[in-house]
Amino acid sequence: MTHSDSNTPPRRRFVAICQNRSCLRSRSDQVLAAFQQHQSDTLMVAGSGCMGQCGSGPMVRVMPDGTWYCRVSPKDVPKIVTEHLENDRPVKRLLHPRFHPQFDASSFPQPPLSDQ
Repeated sequence: MTHSDSNTPPRRRFVAICQNRSCLRSRSDQVLAAFQQHQSDTLMVAGSGCMGQCGSGPMVRVMPDGTWYCRVSPKDVPKIVTEHLENDRPVKRLLHPRFHPQFDASSFPQPPLSDQ
């Protein structure tokens, strides 16, 4: 993990990935596996129960930052790791608009249309 001052200890973070039914249908198990590949002394990764945002999954929370990511795919994980976890720049296009209203909700990914 990158940090600006070599005398400052690296920031420790915890990433929780919802593993409840709705998120699992959207491949949250694959998102969890992708984050687990980046686990380190400064990054703890775990599956979690429902985060109460079932229509926006897979949901990812970064703590202690208080960042909520929505509709995260396994392909998004390297960007979150590089931009946010290593360089302290949240990935704006994945921020959940309910928890981060300062960003334009029209820029957020939309759920795929159902064939049903």
